[in-house]
Amino acid sequence: MTIISGTMDASGRRFGVVTARFNDFITSRLVEGAVDALVRHGAKADQLVQVLVPGAWEIPLAAKKLAETGKYDAVICLGCVIRGQTPHFEYVAGEAAKGTAQVSLSTGVPISFGIVTADTLEQAIDRAGGKAGNKGADAALAAIEMVNALAGLPR
Repeated sequence: MTIISGTMDASGRRFGVVTARFNDFITSRLVEGAVDALVRHGAKADQLVQVLVPGAWEIPLAAKKLAETGKYDAVICLGCVIRGQTPHFEYVAGEAAKGTAQVSLSTGVPISFGIVTADTLEQAIDRAGGKAGNKGADAALAAIEMVNALAGLPR
């Protein structure tokens, strides 16, 4: 059996980072985690491009535009949706998830999902560098691994 697996080497790779400004207190921490993970694994800070969008709803479109340029090996999507007292959470979180998946499948570019969906602000803080780690860093690591795994696939 042949096993194809992605290495954790970001050297020479270019990454786009789409970040929602809504809940900036959380998303800024996610960005810090993602950038730290990318640089620690060999990416050059000047090869990273961040696109700021209003909220999680707008992330998929910006990710698609970045992916379609052909300039980025992967796009990392970072945002935060915190449940409120209306069904708004389900709509935004669900469509952000579906949209990012659709972008990845339609473009063939790895799109990493680092959009925190939490019931409370405390849960979101825990996922942005608190008790539950940093989901921005996790999304960056997934992007690195996917870029290298796809590079190992036969054409």
